[in-house]
Amino acid sequence: MRKNISSGAVWEKTVGYSRAVRVGNQVFVAGTTSVDKDGNIVGENDAYLQTKRVLEIIAAALNEAGASLKDVVRSRMFVTNIDDWQAIGKAHGEVFGDIRPAATMLEISKLINPKMLVEIEVDAIIGINDED
Repeated sequence: MRKNISSGAVWEKTVGYSRAVRVGNQVFVAGTTSVDKDGNIVGENDAYLQTKRVLEIIAAALNEAGASLKDVVRSRMFVTNIDDWQAIGKAHGEVFGDIRPAATMLEISKLINPKMLVEIEVDAIIGINDED
């Protein structure tokens, strides 16, 4: 059974995507950037703050899908300046330090809005932590 999770962003219908999709016990969260409910950039010129906001949005999408950050097994970080890796890594580590998903950080040439410094997507498997 498939469940699409929407954030309500206007781009979802225009582009044809969901914030997250749950299929069985797996949840896939789309690339997420640092915006508020009105689409304004949060943490302009601050990769750490943008990463924190992105992870808050991801946590909310996971929660709506019946998952949590503890269920994340894969994280992909797309950054516009690899020199920001420490700030982005610090924010990522504050959330995932004990969870330790497989992670990738890639420098890309740009995101849709030049004020966006980082975009993150995650994959989660619900119930994997029940094995401990």
